Amino acid sequence: MAKIVELFAKGGPVMWPILGLSVLGLAVLVWKAFEFRAGRRDARGLVVVSTIITAEPMLGILGTVVGIMQTFGALGASEGGVANPLAATSGIGEALITTAAGLVASLVLLFPYNVLDGMAEEGDRDR
Repeated sequence: MAKIVELFAKGGPVMWPILGLSVLGLAVLVWKAFEFRAGRRDARGLVVVSTIITAEPMLGILGTVVGIMQTFGALGASEGGVANPLAATSGIGEALITTAAGLVASLVLLFPYNVLDGMAEEGDRDR
């Protein structure tokens, strides 16, 4: 668990919206799963999950841009005109972590979303 928290912190500020959207998406999926189990198979609310699935990789890319900007800032702020490559590692790390987080968060929601969306479409055809 400590490793996950450490990785989250290294991902930078863009990790917070990725986390928030992931929690919201999972909450909506759980809510819809309970509704479907009770026999109410409509797609209402699933558009929120669809939007989150689309937005999370974009947030990952935003984190990549922020991390690369941090890298170039660190390289440009070198003293004496000699760049310190070690100063660039945290920015590159942030870029990679946020990209991976956005993709993983999106994929975690994608598969259950598709199952529930398919069930909602079947419910619409049956009516």
